[in-house]
Amino acid sequence: MNTKLYDSCALCPRKCGVNRSAAAGFCLESEKIRIATACLHFGEEPLLTVHGGSGTIFLTGCNLRCAFCQNYQISQNGMGREVPVSEFAEICLRLEDAGAENINIVTGSHHVPAIAQGLSEARRRGLSVPICWNSSGYDSVESLSLLEGLVSIYLPDLKTLSAELSESLCAAKNYPESAKKAISWMIAHNPLKIVEVEKDGVKKEKIMSGVIVRHLFLPGRFFETADVLEWLKKNADGNAIISLMSQYTPVPFDEDEESLARRKKAMSVIENRLVSSDEDNDLRDLVEAYDFDYLFYQDLCADTEWLPDFRRTQPFSCKLAKPVWHWDRGFDVG
Repeated sequence: MNTKLYDSCALCPRKCGVNRSAAAGFCLESEKIRIATACLHFGEEPLLTVHGGSGTIFLTGCNLRCAFCQNYQISQNGMGREVPVSEFAEICLRLEDAGAENINIVTGSHHVPAIAQGLSEARRRGLSVPICWNSSGYDSVESLSLLEGLVSIYLPDLKTLSAELSESLCAAKNYPESAKKAISWMIAHNPLKIVEVEKDGVKKEKIMSGVIVRHLFLPGRFFETADVLEWLKKNADGNAIISLMSQYTPVPFDEDEESLARRKKAMSVIENRLVSSDEDNDLRDLVEAYDFDYLFYQDLCADTEWLPDFRRTQPFSCKLAKPVWHWDRGFDVG
């Protein structure tokens, strides 16, 4: 691994300039990979979960500060454990052995060089399933180029095209332009390839290469979602898959009063509540009007039991995931 890439860090569009071999960057992480959990995840898009589930690896830290983040324990509060490259590769291999359809790297934009090294070792040791880059979309093209030849599936968010909203909610005013540039690069370099696979007489589609762009509708911000879908129709339709999510859920943050006050202030620009049935109907009408070539739309659900708790070896509902590795227990998760 080229550790110089962590000197005066410019790995992501934030370019915080911190020497991460000596101190933590804005992402709150050094140059060492830390991981919170790895599991077979059945709550991703069907093209990813297929029969065996998506082999998700949740990294600690993040280059955004999304005030509503459901993964705040690991993205912002540091829960996780440092792992050497050899253990990272072993986690990938164990996931494949457990039946994973792919290796799904969740929130790794602040650790591209180290992850690329870990994935390369896993490939050398026999990893054969596709690798998916699951990110906020706040990626730099320069860092993404380090993943060429390793990653074939990209799963970015396109959170908002409003610089004002992204500055308030995510502490990144340049998010919209950065995400559009990154997503355009992903689409240009990864043409869609979907195959049909059969297991026990059941046939399902599986993505081998390409881009799935996610957008989470924020309650009370219909026009922001309309702007995002307009951009995706012009720049992604036919060449990428769209995934519109309505799962926004108020998170019961377990933090001190000062941290909670900062979150409340940041989230004052949205309505911190579940999506209403009227909003759901309006979104469905909007999607129908755009007539995307390939789009997933999440059914409205008021259930909040799926919210993760990374203190548990099973952070998710047992229906959603099967643990393979945990920061506190390693592979001893049975």
